[in-house]
Amino acid sequence: MIVPVILSGGAGTRLWPLSRPSQPKQLLAMVDDRTMLRATFDRLDGLPEIVDPWVVCSTDHRHLVGKELFDAGFKPDNVILEPLGRNTAPAAAAAAIVIAEMNPDALMLLLPADHVMQDDAAFHNAVAAATAQSEEGKLATFGIVPTYPETGYGYIQTGDVVNDEVALVARFVEKPDFETAEGYLSSGDFLWNSGMFLFSVTRYLEELERFAPQIVEAVHNAVARSDRSHGVALDDESFMSSPSDSIDFAVMEHTSDAVVVPLDAGWSDVGSWSALWELATAPGDGNVLVGDVAAVDVTGSYLRSESRLVAAIGVENLVVVETPDAVMVAPRDRTQDVKKMVELLRGSQRPETDNPQRAKTPWGSSALLSRTSGFEIRLLTVEADASPVSFEPSPWDRSWASVSGTGRVEFAGEAVDITGAGTGIPAHKGISLSVTDGPMQIVEIIRKG
Repeated sequence: MIVPVILSGGAGTRLWPLSRPSQPKQLLAMVDDRTMLRATFDRLDGLPEIVDPWVVCSTDHRHLVGKELFDAGFKPDNVILEPLGRNTAPAAAAAAIVIAEMNPDALMLLLPADHVMQDDAAFHNAVAAATAQSEEGKLATFGIVPTYPETGYGYIQTGDVVNDEVALVARFVEKPDFETAEGYLSSGDFLWNSGMFLFSVTRYLEELERFAPQIVEAVHNAVARSDRSHGVALDDESFMSSPSDSIDFAVMEHTSDAVVVPLDAGWSDVGSWSALWELATAPGDGNVLVGDVAAVDVTGSYLRSESRLVAAIGVENLVVVETPDAVMVAPRDRTQDVKKMVELLRGSQRPETDNPQRAKTPWGSSALLSRTSGFEIRLLTVEADASPVSFEPSPWDRSWASVSGTGRVEFAGEAVDITGAGTGIPAHKGISLSVTDGPMQIVEIIRKG
Protein backbone atom coordinates (compact mmCIF):
# COMPACT_ATOMS: atom_id res chain seq x y z
CA MET A 1 0.00 0.00 0.00
CA ILE A 2 1.35 3.40 -1.01
CA VAL A 3 -0.10 6.43 0.78
CA PRO A 4 0.56 9.72 -1.02
CA VAL A 5 1.26 12.57 1.40
CA ILE A 6 1.07 16.01 -0.16
CA LEU A 7 3.05 18.73 1.62
CA SER A 8 1.01 21.89 1.18
CA GLY A 9 2.96 24.39 3.25
CA GLY A 10 4.73 27.59 2.31
CA ALA A 11 3.44 30.96 1.18
CA GLY A 12 4.87 31.12 -2.36
CA THR A 13 6.33 34.55 -1.65
CA ARG A 14 8.21 34.77 -4.95
CA LEU A 15 4.89 34.55 -6.80
CA TRP A 16 3.43 37.64 -5.12
CA PRO A 17 1.11 39.46 -5.76
CA LEU A 18 -0.96 36.45 -6.86
CA SER A 19 0.29 34.08 -4.15
CA ARG A 20 -0.27 35.22 -0.57
CA PRO A 21 -0.24 33.47 2.83
CA SER A 22 -4.03 33.16 2.94
CA GLN A 23 -4.05 31.75 -0.64
CA PRO A 24 -0.61 30.38 -1.53
CA LYS A 25 0.37 29.20 -4.99
CA GLN A 26 -0.58 25.56 -4.43
CA LEU A 27 -4.21 26.64 -3.98
CA LEU A 28 -4.22 28.75 -7.15
CA ALA A 29 -4.49 27.92 -10.85
CA MET A 30 -1.00 29.01 -11.86
CA VAL A 31 -0.28 26.82 -14.90
CA ASP A 32 -3.68 25.69 -16.22
CA ASP A 33 -7.26 25.80 -15.01
CA ARG A 34 -6.55 23.49 -12.05
CA THR A 35 -5.06 24.46 -8.74
CA MET A 36 -1.54 23.13 -8.35
CA LEU A 37 -2.77 20.92 -5.50
CA ARG A 38 -5.44 19.42 -7.76
CA ALA A 39 -2.83 18.83 -10.47
CA THR A 40 -0.75 16.94 -7.89
CA PHE A 41 -3.77 14.76 -7.07
CA ASP A 42 -4.36 14.11 -10.77
CA ARG A 43 -0.72 13.05 -11.20
CA LEU A 44 -1.40 10.07 -8.95
CA ASP A 45 -3.98 8.61 -11.32
CA GLY A 46 -2.73 5.32 -12.72
CA LEU A 47 -0.18 4.53 -10.01
CA PRO A 48 -0.69 0.97 -8.65
CA GLU A 49 -1.38 0.26 -4.97
CA ILE A 50 -2.25 3.93 -4.32
CA VAL A 51 -4.86 4.79 -1.69
CA ASP A 52 -6.49 8.14 -0.93
CA PRO A 53 -3.90 10.84 -0.29
CA TRP A 54 -3.35 12.85 2.87
CA VAL A 55 -2.44 16.53 2.85
CA VAL A 56 -0.28 18.25 5.46
CA CYS A 57 -1.25 21.91 5.57
CA SER A 58 -1.77 24.94 7.76
CA THR A 59 -4.81 25.05 10.00
CA ASP A 60 -5.74 28.25 8.14
CA HIS A 61 -6.11 26.29 4.88
CA ARG A 62 -8.20 23.40 6.21
CA HIS A 63 -11.43 24.34 4.45
CA LEU A 64 -9.82 25.13 1.10
CA VAL A 65 -7.73 21.94 1.12
CA GLY A 66 -10.73 19.88 2.24
CA LYS A 67 -12.72 21.17 -0.71
CA GLU A 68 -9.87 20.30 -3.10
CA LEU A 69 -9.81 16.77 -1.70
CA PHE A 70 -13.61 16.45 -1.96
CA ASP A 71 -13.68 17.80 -5.53
CA ALA A 72 -11.02 15.25 -6.51
CA GLY A 73 -13.10 12.40 -5.07
CA PHE A 74 -11.11 11.91 -1.86
CA LYS A 75 -11.99 12.13 1.82
CA PRO A 76 -12.08 15.83 2.79
CA ASP A 77 -10.89 15.02 6.33
CA ASN A 78 -7.63 13.46 5.10
CA VAL A 79 -5.75 16.49 6.39
CA ILE A 80 -3.01 16.84 8.98
CA LEU A 81 -3.14 20.39 10.28
CA GLU A 82 -0.04 22.22 11.46
CA PRO A 83 -0.43 25.17 13.82
CA LEU A 84 2.74 26.59 12.25
CA GLY A 85 5.19 25.12 9.76
CA ARG A 86 8.22 23.33 11.22
CA ASN A 87 9.77 22.28 7.89
CA THR A 88 9.44 18.94 6.15
CA ALA A 89 10.93 16.47 8.67
CA PRO A 90 8.27 17.07 11.38
CA ALA A 91 5.51 17.27 8.76
CA ALA A 92 6.56 13.90 7.32
CA ALA A 93 6.85 12.47 10.85
CA ALA A 94 3.27 13.46 11.65
CA ALA A 95 2.04 11.83 8.46
CA ALA A 96 4.09 8.69 9.10
CA ILE A 97 2.71 8.31 12.64
CA VAL A 98 -0.89 8.76 11.45
CA ILE A 99 -0.43 6.29 8.59
CA ALA A 100 1.37 3.75 10.81
CA GLU A 101 -1.70 3.67 13.05
CA MET A 102 -3.63 2.28 10.08
CA ASN A 103 -0.90 0.19 8.48
CA PRO A 104 2.68 0.08 9.80
CA ASP A 105 3.80 -1.66 6.59
CA ALA A 106 2.60 1.17 4.33
CA LEU A 107 4.90 3.13 2.05
CA MET A 108 4.65 6.91 2.04
CA LEU A 109 5.04 8.92 -1.17
CA LEU A 110 5.90 12.49 -0.20
CA LEU A 111 5.16 15.13 -2.82
CA PRO A 112 5.19 18.94 -2.59
CA ALA A 113 1.84 20.41 -3.64
CA ASP A 114 3.34 23.15 -5.81
CA HIS A 115 5.44 21.29 -8.37
CA VAL A 116 4.77 20.72 -12.07
CA MET A 117 5.54 17.60 -14.08
CA GLN A 118 4.74 17.42 -17.76
CA ASP A 119 5.38 13.67 -18.25
CA ASP A 120 3.21 11.63 -15.89
CA ALA A 121 4.39 8.33 -17.41
CA ALA A 122 8.02 9.10 -16.55
CA PHE A 123 6.95 10.02 -13.02
CA HIS A 124 5.03 6.75 -12.64
CA ASN A 125 8.06 4.74 -13.83
CA ALA A 126 10.26 6.52 -11.30
CA VAL A 127 7.76 5.78 -8.51
CA ALA A 128 7.80 2.09 -9.50
CA ALA A 129 11.60 2.02 -9.27
CA ALA A 130 11.53 3.75 -5.89
CA THR A 131 8.81 1.39 -4.63
CA ALA A 132 10.98 -1.66 -5.26
CA GLN A 133 13.79 -0.08 -3.23
CA SER A 134 11.51 1.08 -0.42
CA GLU A 135 10.09 -2.42 -0.02
CA GLU A 136 13.66 -3.50 0.77
CA GLY A 137 14.02 -0.88 3.49
CA LYS A 138 15.72 1.85 1.48
CA LEU A 139 14.80 5.52 1.71
CA ALA A 140 14.34 6.78 -1.83
CA THR A 141 14.44 10.30 -3.13
CA PHE A 142 13.90 11.58 -6.66
CA GLY A 143 16.63 13.58 -8.39
CA ILE A 144 15.75 15.71 -11.38
CA VAL A 145 18.00 15.33 -14.41
CA PRO A 146 19.42 18.87 -14.77
CA THR A 147 19.14 20.74 -18.05
CA TYR A 148 21.17 23.87 -17.18
CA PRO A 149 23.45 25.09 -14.37
CA GLU A 150 20.76 26.20 -11.92
CA THR A 151 21.99 28.02 -8.80
CA GLY A 152 18.61 28.09 -7.04
CA TYR A 153 18.40 24.35 -6.31
CA GLY A 154 20.24 21.96 -4.04
CA TYR A 155 21.91 18.98 -5.75
CA ILE A 156 22.31 15.26 -5.12
CA GLN A 157 25.54 13.56 -6.15
CA THR A 158 24.97 10.00 -7.30
CA GLY A 159 27.15 7.16 -6.04
CA ASP A 160 27.40 3.52 -7.08
CA VAL A 161 24.73 2.26 -9.43
CA VAL A 162 22.16 -0.06 -7.86
CA ASN A 163 20.47 -0.90 -11.16
CA ASP A 164 19.57 0.84 -14.41
CA GLU A 165 17.03 3.05 -12.61
CA VAL A 166 18.54 3.65 -9.17
CA ALA A 167 21.83 4.82 -7.63
CA LEU A 168 23.13 5.23 -4.12
CA VAL A 169 23.25 8.77 -2.75
CA ALA A 170 26.86 9.92 -2.43
CA ARG A 171 26.01 13.29 -0.85
CA PHE A 172 23.59 16.21 -0.78
CA VAL A 173 25.03 19.63 -1.62
CA GLU A 174 23.60 23.09 -1.03
CA LYS A 175 22.76 25.65 -3.71
CA PRO A 176 25.99 26.26 -5.66
CA ASP A 177 27.39 29.34 -7.36
CA PHE A 178 27.20 29.42 -11.15
CA GLU A 179 30.70 28.07 -11.80
CA THR A 180 30.14 25.15 -9.43
CA ALA A 181 26.75 24.43 -11.00
CA GLU A 182 28.40 24.32 -14.43
CA GLY A 183 30.84 21.72 -13.08
CA TYR A 184 27.99 19.67 -11.65
CA LEU A 185 26.18 19.72 -14.98
CA SER A 186 29.23 18.71 -17.04
CA SER A 187 30.17 15.88 -14.66
CA GLY A 188 26.89 14.03 -15.18
CA ASP A 189 27.00 12.87 -11.55
CA PHE A 190 24.62 15.43 -10.07
CA LEU A 191 20.84 15.75 -10.01
CA TRP A 192 18.60 18.56 -8.80
CA ASN A 193 17.13 17.87 -5.37
CA SER A 194 13.36 17.65 -5.94
CA GLY A 195 12.17 17.32 -2.33
CA MET A 196 10.16 14.21 -3.25
CA PHE A 197 10.57 10.93 -1.34
CA LEU A 198 9.25 7.38 -1.06
CA PHE A 199 9.91 5.15 1.93
CA SER A 200 8.30 2.92 4.52
CA VAL A 201 6.65 4.88 7.32
CA THR A 202 8.32 2.55 9.82
CA ARG A 203 11.80 2.96 8.31
CA TYR A 204 11.47 6.74 8.20
CA LEU A 205 10.47 6.90 11.86
CA GLU A 206 13.30 4.50 12.80
CA GLU A 207 15.91 6.66 11.06
CA LEU A 208 14.40 9.88 12.39
CA GLU A 209 14.55 8.41 15.91
CA ARG A 210 18.25 7.65 15.37
CA PHE A 211 19.26 11.04 14.04
CA ALA A 212 16.65 13.50 15.37
CA PRO A 213 14.91 11.97 18.40
CA GLN A 214 13.63 15.37 19.58
CA ILE A 215 11.49 15.62 16.45
CA VAL A 216 9.99 12.17 16.95
CA GLU A 217 9.16 12.82 20.59
CA ALA A 218 7.54 16.19 19.91
CA VAL A 219 5.52 14.96 16.93
CA HIS A 220 4.40 11.77 18.71
CA ASN A 221 3.00 13.98 21.47
CA ALA A 222 1.39 16.32 18.92
CA VAL A 223 -0.41 13.41 17.23
CA ALA A 224 -1.38 11.76 20.53
CA ARG A 225 -2.96 15.02 21.74
CA SER A 226 -4.47 15.98 18.38
CA ASP A 227 -8.06 17.01 17.74
CA ARG A 228 -9.55 14.53 15.27
CA SER A 229 -12.99 16.01 14.81
CA HIS A 230 -12.08 17.17 11.28
CA GLY A 231 -8.84 15.60 10.16
CA VAL A 232 -5.85 15.51 12.52
CA ALA A 233 -5.24 18.92 14.10
CA LEU A 234 -1.83 18.60 15.75
CA ASP A 235 -1.51 19.81 19.31
CA ASP A 236 -0.07 23.31 19.16
CA GLU A 237 2.30 23.23 22.11
CA SER A 238 3.70 19.77 21.36
CA PHE A 239 4.25 20.40 17.67
CA MET A 240 5.86 23.78 18.23
CA SER A 241 8.36 22.16 20.59
CA SER A 242 9.78 20.16 17.66
CA PRO A 243 13.01 21.35 16.07
CA SER A 244 12.46 22.79 12.60
CA ASP A 245 14.40 20.74 10.07
CA SER A 246 14.16 19.30 6.57
CA ILE A 247 14.05 15.62 5.70
CA ASP A 248 17.41 16.04 3.96
CA PHE A 249 19.20 17.47 6.99
CA ALA A 250 17.42 15.37 9.61
CA VAL A 251 17.62 11.96 7.91
CA MET A 252 18.80 11.64 4.32
CA GLU A 253 22.28 13.12 4.83
CA HIS A 254 22.96 10.68 7.69
CA THR A 255 21.30 7.40 6.76
CA SER A 256 23.28 4.69 4.98
CA ASP A 257 20.14 3.54 3.18
CA ALA A 258 19.52 6.55 0.91
CA VAL A 259 19.01 5.90 -2.79
CA VAL A 260 18.09 8.24 -5.61
CA VAL A 261 15.94 7.68 -8.68
CA PRO A 262 16.79 10.00 -11.62
CA LEU A 263 13.65 11.66 -12.97
CA ASP A 264 13.31 13.37 -16.34
CA ALA A 265 9.65 14.39 -16.50
CA GLY A 266 9.54 18.09 -17.40
CA TRP A 267 9.74 19.04 -13.71
CA SER A 268 9.60 22.53 -12.24
CA ASP A 269 9.12 23.74 -8.69
CA VAL A 270 7.47 26.92 -10.07
CA GLY A 271 9.57 28.98 -7.71
CA SER A 272 9.34 32.27 -9.58
CA TRP A 273 7.48 34.11 -12.33
CA SER A 274 10.34 33.36 -14.71
CA ALA A 275 9.77 29.64 -14.08
CA LEU A 276 6.13 30.08 -15.12
CA TRP A 277 7.30 31.89 -18.24
CA GLU A 278 9.60 28.98 -19.08
CA LEU A 279 6.77 26.46 -18.65
CA ALA A 280 4.33 28.29 -20.90
CA THR A 281 6.48 30.10 -23.47
CA ALA A 282 5.20 29.69 -27.01
CA PRO A 283 7.42 29.85 -30.10
CA GLY A 284 7.62 33.15 -31.90
CA ASP A 285 7.78 36.30 -29.82
CA GLY A 286 8.43 34.33 -26.61
CA ASN A 287 5.56 35.94 -24.74
CA VAL A 288 3.16 34.43 -22.22
CA LEU A 289 -0.08 36.41 -22.00
CA VAL A 290 -2.65 35.48 -19.36
CA GLY A 291 -5.98 37.25 -18.92
CA ASP A 292 -7.01 40.58 -20.43
CA VAL A 293 -3.68 41.57 -22.01
CA ALA A 294 -2.80 43.62 -25.10
CA ALA A 295 0.80 43.66 -26.35
CA VAL A 296 2.47 45.66 -29.14
CA ASP A 297 6.12 45.00 -30.04
CA VAL A 298 6.61 42.96 -26.86
CA THR A 299 9.05 40.03 -26.70
CA GLY A 300 10.16 37.50 -24.13
CA SER A 301 7.70 38.70 -21.50
CA TYR A 302 5.18 37.30 -19.02
CA LEU A 303 2.08 39.52 -18.77
CA ARG A 304 -0.78 38.47 -16.50
CA SER A 305 -4.05 40.26 -15.74
CA GLU A 306 -6.44 39.16 -13.01
CA SER A 307 -9.01 41.99 -13.03
CA ARG A 308 -8.42 44.64 -15.72
CA LEU A 309 -6.65 45.36 -18.98
CA VAL A 310 -2.87 45.24 -19.03
CA ALA A 311 -1.46 47.04 -22.10
CA ALA A 312 2.26 46.86 -22.87
CA ILE A 313 4.22 48.52 -25.68
CA GLY A 314 7.80 48.00 -26.77
CA VAL A 315 9.12 46.08 -23.77
CA GLU A 316 11.16 42.90 -23.64
CA ASN A 317 12.06 40.27 -21.05
CA LEU A 318 9.62 41.76 -18.55
CA VAL A 319 7.20 40.29 -16.00
CA VAL A 320 4.00 42.21 -15.23
CA VAL A 321 1.42 40.69 -12.87
CA GLU A 322 -1.78 42.62 -12.14
CA THR A 323 -4.22 41.85 -9.32
CA PRO A 324 -7.11 43.99 -8.02
CA ASP A 325 -4.94 45.58 -5.32
CA ALA A 326 -1.35 45.40 -6.60
CA VAL A 327 0.74 45.41 -9.79
CA MET A 328 4.23 43.89 -9.84
CA VAL A 329 6.75 44.79 -12.57
CA ALA A 330 10.23 43.27 -12.82
CA PRO A 331 12.84 42.22 -15.38
CA ARG A 332 12.39 38.53 -16.04
CA ASP A 333 15.86 37.74 -14.67
CA ARG A 334 15.10 39.50 -11.37
CA THR A 335 11.94 37.66 -10.35
CA GLN A 336 13.77 35.75 -7.60
CA ASP A 337 13.96 39.15 -5.86
CA VAL A 338 10.18 39.44 -5.51
CA LYS A 339 10.68 38.05 -2.01
CA LYS A 340 12.71 41.17 -1.14
CA MET A 341 9.81 43.37 -2.26
CA VAL A 342 7.38 41.41 -0.08
CA GLU A 343 9.70 41.83 2.89
CA LEU A 344 9.88 45.59 2.24
CA LEU A 345 6.09 45.91 2.02
CA ARG A 346 5.53 43.73 5.05
CA GLY A 347 7.91 45.92 7.02
CA SER A 348 5.62 48.84 6.11
CA GLN A 349 2.62 46.78 7.27
CA ARG A 350 0.99 46.87 3.85
CA PRO A 351 -2.15 44.69 3.76
CA GLU A 352 -1.40 43.71 0.15
CA THR A 353 1.26 41.26 1.36
CA ASP A 354 -1.12 38.90 3.13
CA ASN A 355 -4.76 38.87 2.07
CA PRO A 356 -5.88 39.19 -1.54
CA GLN A 357 -8.60 41.66 -2.42
CA ARG A 358 -10.48 38.86 -4.15
CA ALA A 359 -10.23 35.42 -2.53
CA LYS A 360 -11.55 31.98 -3.32
CA THR A 361 -13.38 30.29 -0.44
CA PRO A 362 -14.77 26.76 0.08
CA TRP A 363 -18.26 28.15 -0.49
CA GLY A 364 -17.56 30.60 -3.35
CA SER A 365 -15.56 33.83 -3.22
CA SER A 366 -15.06 37.04 -1.27
CA ALA A 367 -14.13 40.35 -2.91
CA LEU A 368 -13.08 43.50 -1.04
CA LEU A 369 -14.97 46.49 -2.47
CA SER A 370 -13.87 49.25 -0.12
CA ARG A 371 -11.82 49.70 3.05
CA THR A 372 -11.51 52.71 5.37
CA SER A 373 -10.28 53.06 8.94
CA GLY A 374 -13.76 52.29 10.27
CA PHE A 375 -15.45 50.16 7.61
CA GLU A 376 -14.82 47.27 5.26
CA ILE A 377 -17.25 46.35 2.48
CA ARG A 378 -17.11 42.98 0.76
CA LEU A 379 -19.12 41.12 -1.87
CA LEU A 380 -19.67 37.50 -0.89
CA THR A 381 -20.65 35.05 -3.61
CA VAL A 382 -22.05 31.78 -2.24
CA GLU A 383 -22.49 28.92 -4.70
CA ALA A 384 -25.80 27.10 -4.87
CA ASP A 385 -24.32 23.74 -3.86
CA ALA A 386 -22.42 25.13 -0.86
CA SER A 387 -25.42 25.27 1.50
CA PRO A 388 -25.46 25.25 4.46
CA VAL A 389 -22.39 27.40 5.09
CA SER A 390 -20.90 28.23 8.47
CA PHE A 391 -19.12 31.55 8.97
CA GLU A 392 -16.77 32.06 11.89
CA PRO A 393 -17.58 34.71 14.49
CA SER A 394 -16.22 38.18 13.76
CA PRO A 395 -14.78 40.53 16.40
CA TRP A 396 -16.80 43.34 14.77
CA ASP A 397 -20.46 44.10 14.10
CA ARG A 398 -21.48 43.46 10.51
CA SER A 399 -24.54 43.61 8.32
CA TRP A 400 -25.57 41.51 5.35
CA ALA A 401 -27.82 42.40 2.45
CA SER A 402 -28.65 40.05 -0.41
CA VAL A 403 -28.36 41.52 -3.92
CA SER A 404 -29.12 38.28 -5.78
CA GLY A 405 -30.35 34.82 -4.84
CA THR A 406 -32.33 33.90 -1.76
CA GLY A 407 -31.45 32.41 1.58
CA ARG A 408 -31.75 32.48 5.35
CA VAL A 409 -29.17 33.08 8.04
CA GLU A 410 -29.17 31.70 11.56
CA PHE A 411 -27.29 33.26 14.46
CA ALA A 412 -27.83 33.47 18.20
CA GLY A 413 -30.77 31.08 17.84
CA GLU A 414 -32.58 33.31 15.32
CA ALA A 415 -33.42 32.58 11.68
CA VAL A 416 -33.67 35.60 9.38
CA ASP A 417 -34.63 35.81 5.71
CA ILE A 418 -32.11 38.14 4.03
CA THR A 419 -33.68 38.05 0.59
CA GLY A 420 -33.83 41.60 -0.76
CA ALA A 421 -33.19 43.06 2.68
CA GLY A 422 -30.45 43.51 5.21
CA THR A 423 -29.85 42.17 8.68
CA GLY A 424 -27.45 43.18 11.41
CA ILE A 425 -25.19 40.54 12.94
CA PRO A 426 -23.60 41.36 16.30
CA ALA A 427 -19.92 40.81 16.94
CA HIS A 428 -18.77 37.39 18.15
CA LYS A 429 -21.75 35.59 16.63
CA GLY A 430 -21.23 32.66 14.29
CA ILE A 431 -23.49 32.46 11.24
CA SER A 432 -25.07 29.59 9.34
CA LEU A 433 -26.34 30.42 5.85
CA SER A 434 -28.80 28.25 3.92
CA VAL A 435 -29.14 29.07 0.22
CA THR A 436 -32.62 28.44 -1.15
CA ASP A 437 -32.03 29.86 -4.64
CA GLY A 438 -28.43 30.41 -5.61
CA PRO A 439 -25.85 31.42 -6.21
CA MET A 440 -26.28 34.22 -3.72
CA GLN A 441 -24.47 37.55 -3.74
CA ILE A 442 -24.33 39.30 -0.39
CA VAL A 443 -22.93 42.73 0.44
CA GLU A 444 -21.20 42.53 3.80
CA ILE A 445 -20.44 45.73 5.74
CA ILE A 446 -18.06 45.34 8.66
CA ARG A 447 -17.92 48.13 11.22
CA LYS A 448 -14.48 48.20 12.81
CA GLY A 449 -13.70 50.06 15.98
